Amino acid sequence: MPLLFSYGTLQQANVQTATFGRLLEGRPDALVGYEQSMVAIDDPEVVRTSGKTHHPIVRHSGDATARVTGTVFEITDQELAQADEYEVAAYRRVWAPLASGGHAWVYVDARFAPQA
Repeated sequence: MPLLFSYGTLQQANVQTATFGRLLEGRPDALVGYEQSMVAIDDPEVVRTSGKTHHPIVRHSGDATARVTGTVFEITDQELAQADEYEVAAYRRVWAPLASGGHAWVYVDARFAPQA
């Protein structure tokens, strides 16, 4: 089952229910080598779901000591596709390292996403 790291609205119970039809169980972790900022969201459905006009966003910093805290969720392939639908074009899903030593899918700033 895929692992999904969230540092933003996918941690909200209302967003999980609207996106996946259930509440997710997760564990705390941190994304390694990324820094966080905010991005304006112009998709009215996403704003309605999250209740926020600005969402956190991360970009690869290249600094191995940089950390962004969040939650790792074990989800299904179908739920990963549903998360793709929820995220706006400003985000791109990448496979990224976690402080725990593993890796997970995470949505990052598409403009600065590492190339696969």
